[in-house]
Order: sequence, then structure tokens, then C-alpha cells
Amino acid sequence: MTNRTLLRAGHVVSMDPAVGDLPRGDVLIEDGKIAAVRPEISADAEVLDMTGRIVIPGFVDTHRHTWEASIRGVAPDATLDDYFVDILDTFAPLYTPEDVYAANLAGALECLNAGITTLVDWSHINNTPEHPDAAIRALAETGIRAQYAYGSANTSLADYWFESKIAIPGDDVRRIRDRYFASDDGLLTMALATRGPGFCVNDVVTAEWALARELGIPITVHVAMGRMAGRFGMVKQLDDLGLLGPDTTYIHCCYFSDEEWRMVADSGGTVSIAPQVETQMGHGWPPVMKAVEYGLRPSLSIDVVTTVPGDMFTQIRAAFGAERARVNAECWQADVPVPETMLTARRMLEIATRNGAHVAGLEDRTGSLTPGKRADVVALDATALNVAPVHDAAAAVTLSADVSNVETVIVDGVVRKRDGKLTADVARARRLVEESRDRLLAAKEAKSTA
Repeated sequence: MTNRTLLRAGHVVSMDPAVGDLPRGDVLIEDGKIAAVRPEISADAEVLDMTGRIVIPGFVDTHRHTWEASIRGVAPDATLDDYFVDILDTFAPLYTPEDVYAANLAGALECLNAGITTLVDWSHINNTPEHPDAAIRALAETGIRAQYAYGSANTSLADYWFESKIAIPGDDVRRIRDRYFASDDGLLTMALATRGPGFCVNDVVTAEWALARELGIPITVHVAMGRMAGRFGMVKQLDDLGLLGPDTTYIHCCYFSDEEWRMVADSGGTVSIAPQVETQMGHGWPPVMKAVEYGLRPSLSIDVVTTVPGDMFTQIRAAFGAERARVNAECWQADVPVPETMLTARRMLEIATRNGAHVAGLEDRTGSLTPGKRADVVALDATALNVAPVHDAAAAVTLSADVSNVETVIVDGVVRKRDGKLTADVARARRLVEESRDRLLAAKEAKSTA
């Protein structure tokens, strides 16, 4: 029996040029797939009234350390250097599988609540083999679309982040691949979250890249940010090792040389930018415009809720404001007009949806309201005073709306938020993550007094 849902009479911003915007449009979902997007559709289906709502594709977060939800806000004033000590050398070694489960459960639900339907979970907390199992179990229970990026352990800052000689354990990565990701067609897919050159010796870098390619999974790596990695020339080192390829996502990229931008573009690599973190923690200016100028399709990510908010609206505005400020100032100083590539409100929505799906390797199934793609759909209340009256629907999403406006969230055709409330057991998730917080704080205190 076919399962149908009809989203009726919303202002549809499809992000598909062939479909366009429909000021009054219907979206028909059949068995988890977008069947049609038209001004009016008649169908035997459950009808969700979208009058006064803006209907968009779900946001895509291409890089989040979801395991840190248990320690939300513990480093509000941190620089990147502080983060390595305060988080990776202090809290990370204390994490149990139960802490990872609680954080991933609460963190993924936080994403869904904010209209993020696809998440790249950069999980560098695999201190034991039980840790990745816990992370994946939590992601699966929430119903979010996610790419689980298997990362290193974090039991010692010195051992794992300073010319590390310890490779991600290939046998366990293979176990996770075989057990949970035998197919690449599911709601959850897999990647490898590697530390890369500068953080690891070349033998480790080469071994981890080879492991990912043996298993046919994409690679995601932090590069060119702040004092920690701003001067390493990491992409140049990867090129010297013969490792560049279209299967790699480069995160931050704040201090790329022009040569490295060309290398990433020419190799078919992709880019993830975390603008609020980058401007706030000292990584560097978020290089959204630079990526566009080199023909890349940059995406956005949240990174760490230890220090910044966990929603995409914040990232959109951080990138939009920072990049326009930088470019306007440079053009003023040079007495030249702003470039045609100057960011627009609509471009920011494209970056947060279609580009994100592209970077996560999922554009064939999500990122736009395109018939044939999976139904990852968000509806925003445009009658609220912070959004109404709507003149430009895309701008209303990127510059006016916030999490409070996220009324309906659908992932793979399943309603995960209805009438402004998650369908999950939020009380349980909150209880578990609060218990995890208390356990971690107690363990930190015990360690400091030992």
C-alpha cells in the first residue's frame, strides 16, 4: 500500500531551478520520495495544511562533532588553541559509550528541531570499539539522515594531535562498515574523519587515506585553520603524497594559498565552512566567497556546540555578514565595485541546502525539492512576527526566521516534527544528556583532584 502525504498550499522554495518557486504550491510525497511539486495536486493522501508556511528542503550540516552535546557551552570564550586543551585533552578522554549515545541522541534531535535533516557526524571520540556503536545507534534512533564519519580516539592530546603515529584502527573501521553500512543506500552512510598532515606523520596519513579508499567511503579532514593548522600547507602536503581526490571534503580552509585552492578545485574536492566558529574562535575568515571564486560549491557546518549555537540560521548569517563585510571593505580600499560573486540571501539558502547535499555526497537523494529525490522537507511558520510579512521567501528564511519558526520537519518521508514539536521522546533525550553532563563533570573533578 502506497503511503502518501500532501503538503498543501505552502510557499514552496524548491531550490531546483527546473521546479522554481511556487508562491502557492503543493508537494506530494509517496513512500518517502517526492512524487510531484506543482501549483495544485489532487491525491488520496494525508494532507498537511501549509498555508502561511514557507516550504524548503531540509538544511544540511556537513561537519558537527555531535558527541559534544553533553558539554554544550562549556567553552564560550575559547580560541581554537583553548579548545584543544579544554575539550580534547580534558573532556574527551572521560567519555564513555553511554556519554556518546546520550550526546548523539540529543544532538541529532537538536538538528531535527532546527530543520537540519542531514548531518555529517564528525565522530572523533572512538576511545573504545563500543564508542562508534553507541554513536550510530543514537543516530539511527532519531531518524535523521546522517553520514557517520568514523574518527580517531581522543584519549591523549599529545598522542593524537601532534605528529601522531597512531592510525585509526582499520579492523574496527572495517567492522563498522560491514555491520552498519554494507549498503550505501540507507538513511545512514559512512565516511572516515581523518586528522591529516601536520597532525599525523605521513605514514599515518597515507594509511588512513588508503583505508577509506579500500572501503569506498569518503574522507573528511580539517585544514588551514588558526595557529593550529593555518601554516601547515596541508593540501600541498596531501598533493605531495599523491592523495588528492574528489572523495575528500576539506573543512575550514581559512588559510589556503591560491595554489591550494586550485588543487582542491582541480581534484574535485569539496569544502565545508563553519563561519560562526571560524570568526569567533580564531580559525580565520570564513572563505565562502573564495570557494565560489574557484568554482567550488561551499557548504556550511556548525562544528562545536561547546562554543557556538547548533542551528543553521546562525551559520547562514555569520557567513553572510562576515563575507560581505570583508569584501565590501576590500573593495572600498581598492576603490573598485563589489564582484558579481557577492553573496546574496538566496545564494546562502542554496549553500545551506543543495551545496550541503553535494558536499555530503547525497545530492542525488536530497538538497532540493525535486521529484524523484527523497522527501527531506522543512516548513517554516511565516505568519510569526519575526518573519511576516513575506516579500522575498528565500530572504525570509535566511535573514528573518529562526528555530522557533521550524514547524514541520520530514526526513525520508517520515514526519519528525509536527506542529512545532518533535515526535521523539525529548524528555528522555534531555534526561540522558543531563546525566551525561553530570557524570563528565564529576569525572573531570575527580581527575583534577587525583
